[in-house]
Amino acid sequence: MPASADAQTQLGFARRGEITPAMKRVAEREGLDPELIRSEIARGRLIIPANIHHLATSLDAMGVGTVATVKINANMGNSAVTSDIKEELKKLHMAVHYGADTVMDLSTGGNIPEIRKAIIDASPVPVGTVPIYEALTRVNRVEDLTIKVLLETIEDQAKQGVDYMTIHAGILLEYLPLTQRRITGIVSRGGSILAQWMAAHQKQNPLYEYFDEISDILRAHDVSYSLGDSLRPGCIADASDEAQLAELKTLGELTERAWKKDVQVMIEGPGHVPMDQLEMNVKLQQKYCSEAPFYTLGPLVTDVAPGYDHITSAIGAAMVGWYGSSLLCYVTPKEHLGLPNEEDVRNGVIAYKIAAHAADIARGRRKAHERDDALSRARFSFDWEQQFALSLDPETAKRMHDETLPDDFYKDAKFCSMCGPKFCSMRISQTATRAMDAVTDAEGPQSVIATGNLS
Repeated sequence: MPASADAQTQLGFARRGEITPAMKRVAEREGLDPELIRSEIARGRLIIPANIHHLATSLDAMGVGTVATVKINANMGNSAVTSDIKEELKKLHMAVHYGADTVMDLSTGGNIPEIRKAIIDASPVPVGTVPIYEALTRVNRVEDLTIKVLLETIEDQAKQGVDYMTIHAGILLEYLPLTQRRITGIVSRGGSILAQWMAAHQKQNPLYEYFDEISDILRAHDVSYSLGDSLRPGCIADASDEAQLAELKTLGELTERAWKKDVQVMIEGPGHVPMDQLEMNVKLQQKYCSEAPFYTLGPLVTDVAPGYDHITSAIGAAMVGWYGSSLLCYVTPKEHLGLPNEEDVRNGVIAYKIAAHAADIARGRRKAHERDDALSRARFSFDWEQQFALSLDPETAKRMHDETLPDDFYKDAKFCSMCGPKFCSMRISQTATRAMDAVTDAEGPQSVIATGNLS
């Protein structure tokens, strides 16, 4: 599909054969050839979420796609119950410090534009939003939403510097009956808002009907689509049902329409899916959506662990990352229970950095393997400081070690408090190896094998 001559998006440049500074930066960060980055963007398998306004200020360009390392997103934003810009900036700094590759401002209350501007101005990573949340605050009721309000909200956010937007254009009027037999119905906030609007007016989803107009706005600012999975399953009993897959096929259609406008696209994925259905879900997304990057929430692989859903979802995240998902949306321990605080954000990010790293190992990423090997060597040689430095959460690793062996003497100890000085298997193994080496040097390897003399 040829690029438009005037398209100033990363996709437009890539299709014209131009390697942009953003593409060069992504290639540098990934350790890949810039031409490979360009070709993957042109093909639609890689995106660089980089609004021209954010890219001109604080954004450090990054890539999302199967050729790149697996990335993670951290959600933040206030609710109608709480509104505190300082708290949201603390969450941003915590998320970025521990390795979030993108963040989403999901604010639904307070001064949403002010909160979003503060986040964009302070963020070196791409910032995503769900414009329908703010649009709803501009009217009295869901039924009062109009395409004019929706388009104005999208344009205002694009001008402010938002890098990617969740647009729930795939939920159609004819799909609503398919959700009636579900246990949890429609769990997407944006999806439920549009479902209520369509049911009240008996009209088609306006985001679907005016999709080309939305694409024109996004193209003008190089905002990437994150096509929303309005009908994602909210429990494992609803996973992979007719409603979810009907919407997924529509997202494939919308992907092609966005690409015709030179707008970058990624596809949002299911939230609750048992492990035996994960690989199938990734393969269907790649098939229906022409291999556009997959952006998955979790998925949670069981529903029985409120308070620990950063764990239930990280299990699914590691697996779908292995199977081909490109961006993993974190889940915090507060999922289903409340608005996450700063510590919840840290726990969610760390859980997902582990999942993404595990997926990179499974996908054969050389740098991921090298980091594991380096930490293992440091562990075997009792180089505690190097162990801490290579950890995904160095502060916690150091704190846990020092809780039981706090004195400086123990920073060079050849044991930890688990086994102590007598029962450390690695220390014993090293002693045994030295003894074997001494015997081998004295008697020769054949003599040791023949006599069994390892004393």
